[in-house]
Amino acid sequence: MLLVGIEPDDTTTDVKRAVEKVAALRIFPDDQGLMNRSLVDIEGSAMVVSQFTLLGNVRKGRRPSFTGAAAPEIAAPLVDHFAAMMREAGIPTETGVFGAPMLLELVNEGPVTIVMDVRDGRVTDFG
Repeated sequence: MLLVGIEPDDTTTDVKRAVEKVAALRIFPDDQGLMNRSLVDIEGSAMVVSQFTLLGNVRKGRRPSFTGAAAPEIAAPLVDHFAAMMREAGIPTETGVFGAPMLLELVNEGPVTIVMDVRDGRVTDFG
C-alpha cells in the first residue's frame, strides 16, 4: 500500500525519483529474514492511493491545516503518473479513485512503515 501525498511544487521528476526509490527499496525479507529484497525482487504488486492528509500540519491550533497539499488539478495527474510509472517498472499497480471517499483495509505484516520525501532525500523509518 502506497499512500501518496503531492505537494504544490512537486514535479514529474519527483514522481520519477519516488518510483525508482519505491521499486528498489529493500524492505522485504530474504531467506535469512533480513530486509534485502525489493518490490521488484519479490515480484510484488502495489496499491496506490492519493492521501492529501499526509501533508496535514498540526503545529498550530487544534485543526489540521492542509495547505501543504497540492490542489486536485495538480495532484491527480501526478498520482496517475506515479501509478503509470510503477506499471512501466514492471510492478502490477492498482489505484484508488482520486478524491473519492474510500474504505481501505490494510493488514501490515512486519515492523516497517516508511515516510519518504524524495525532493530532499529524507527517508524516515517509523518501524
